[in-house]
Amino acid sequence: VYIIKVTWSSGATEVIYRRYSKFFDLQMQMLDKFPMEGGQKDPKQRIIPFLPGKILFRRSHIRDVAVKRLIPIDEYCKALIQLPPYISQCEEVLQFFETRPDDLTPPKE
Repeated sequence: VYIIKVTWSSGATEVIYRRYSKFFDLQMQMLDKFPMEGGQKDPKQRIIPFLPGKILFRRSHIRDVAVKRLIPIDEYCKALIQLPPYISQCEEVLQFFETRPDDLTPPKE
Protein backbone atom coordinates (compact mmCIF):
# COMPACT_ATOMS: atom_id res chain seq x y z
CA VAL A 1 0.00 0.00 0.00
CA TYR A 2 1.34 3.43 -0.97
CA ILE A 3 0.66 6.59 1.01
CA ILE A 4 -0.03 9.57 -1.24
CA LYS A 5 -0.38 13.19 -0.22
CA VAL A 6 -2.88 14.83 -2.59
CA THR A 7 -2.94 18.61 -2.91
CA TRP A 8 -5.96 19.96 -4.77
CA SER A 9 -6.03 23.23 -6.71
CA SER A 10 -8.10 24.71 -3.85
CA GLY A 11 -5.07 24.18 -1.59
CA ALA A 12 -6.77 21.40 0.40
CA THR A 13 -4.54 18.43 1.14
CA GLU A 14 -5.50 14.85 1.92
CA VAL A 15 -3.67 11.60 2.47
CA ILE A 16 -4.86 8.56 0.55
CA TYR A 17 -3.74 4.94 0.49
CA ARG A 18 -3.60 2.98 -2.77
CA ARG A 19 -2.40 -0.49 -3.68
CA TYR A 20 -0.26 -0.93 -6.76
CA SER A 21 -3.09 -2.88 -8.36
CA LYS A 22 -5.27 0.28 -8.18
CA PHE A 23 -2.62 2.26 -10.07
CA PHE A 24 -2.54 -0.51 -12.64
CA ASP A 25 -6.36 -0.42 -12.93
CA LEU A 26 -6.23 3.36 -13.45
CA GLN A 27 -3.58 2.91 -16.13
CA MET A 28 -5.76 0.40 -17.99
CA GLN A 29 -8.76 2.78 -17.78
CA MET A 30 -6.66 5.64 -19.17
CA LEU A 31 -5.35 3.58 -22.08
CA ASP A 32 -8.89 2.41 -22.92
CA LYS A 33 -10.40 5.88 -22.67
CA PHE A 34 -7.58 7.68 -24.53
CA PRO A 35 -6.19 5.21 -27.11
CA MET A 36 -4.56 7.94 -29.23
CA GLU A 37 -2.83 9.52 -26.21
CA GLY A 38 -1.90 6.02 -25.07
CA GLY A 39 0.01 5.47 -28.31
CA GLN A 40 -2.11 2.56 -29.55
CA LYS A 41 -2.09 3.79 -33.17
CA ASP A 42 1.26 5.56 -33.13
CA PRO A 43 3.64 5.01 -30.21
CA LYS A 44 5.27 8.39 -30.96
CA GLN A 45 1.95 10.08 -30.09
CA ARG A 46 1.85 8.61 -26.59
CA ILE A 47 1.56 11.19 -23.82
CA ILE A 48 0.06 8.97 -21.11
CA PRO A 49 2.96 8.00 -18.83
CA PHE A 50 4.17 4.44 -18.57
CA LEU A 51 3.58 2.42 -15.43
CA PRO A 52 5.59 -0.75 -14.87
CA GLY A 53 3.40 -3.84 -15.21
CA LYS A 54 2.43 -6.28 -12.53
CA ILE A 55 5.19 -8.52 -11.21
CA LEU A 56 4.76 -11.98 -9.79
CA PHE A 57 6.89 -12.46 -6.69
CA ARG A 58 7.08 -14.44 -3.49
CA ARG A 59 5.57 -13.05 -0.29
CA SER A 60 9.06 -12.49 1.13
CA HIS A 61 9.79 -10.01 -1.70
CA ILE A 62 6.71 -7.79 -1.28
CA ARG A 63 8.57 -5.01 0.53
CA ASP A 64 11.50 -5.03 -1.92
CA VAL A 65 9.16 -4.74 -4.91
CA ALA A 66 7.12 -2.03 -3.18
CA VAL A 67 10.24 0.04 -2.48
CA LYS A 68 11.46 -0.35 -6.09
CA ARG A 69 8.10 0.95 -7.31
CA LEU A 70 8.14 4.12 -5.17
CA ILE A 71 9.98 6.30 -7.69
CA PRO A 72 8.04 5.04 -10.76
CA ILE A 73 4.73 5.63 -8.94
CA ASP A 74 5.80 9.12 -7.87
CA GLU A 75 6.89 9.94 -11.42
CA TYR A 76 3.67 8.46 -12.84
CA CYS A 77 1.46 10.60 -10.57
CA LYS A 78 3.41 13.77 -11.36
CA ALA A 79 3.34 13.09 -15.11
CA LEU A 80 -0.37 12.24 -15.04
CA ILE A 81 -1.39 15.54 -13.46
CA GLN A 82 0.78 17.47 -15.94
CA LEU A 83 -1.23 16.14 -18.89
CA PRO A 84 -3.80 18.35 -20.65
CA PRO A 85 -6.90 18.96 -18.47
CA TYR A 86 -9.15 16.70 -20.56
CA ILE A 87 -6.99 13.82 -19.31
CA SER A 88 -5.62 15.04 -15.96
CA GLN A 89 -9.06 16.17 -14.81
CA CYS A 90 -11.11 13.35 -16.27
CA GLU A 91 -13.50 11.49 -14.00
CA GLU A 92 -11.23 8.44 -13.61
CA VAL A 93 -8.24 10.49 -12.43
CA LEU A 94 -10.30 12.62 -10.07
CA GLN A 95 -11.99 9.55 -8.57
CA PHE A 96 -8.64 7.81 -8.13
CA PHE A 97 -7.24 10.67 -6.05
CA GLU A 98 -10.42 11.39 -4.07
CA THR A 99 -10.58 10.31 -0.45
CA ARG A 100 -12.39 7.01 0.02
CA PRO A 101 -13.84 5.52 3.22
CA ASP A 102 -10.80 3.17 3.42
CA ASP A 103 -8.52 6.21 3.57
CA LEU A 104 -10.11 7.33 6.85
CA THR A 105 -9.10 4.06 8.51
CA PRO A 106 -5.65 3.43 7.01
CA PRO A 107 -3.89 0.06 7.00
CA LYS A 108 -2.00 -0.67 10.21
CA GLU A 109 1.29 -1.64 8.55
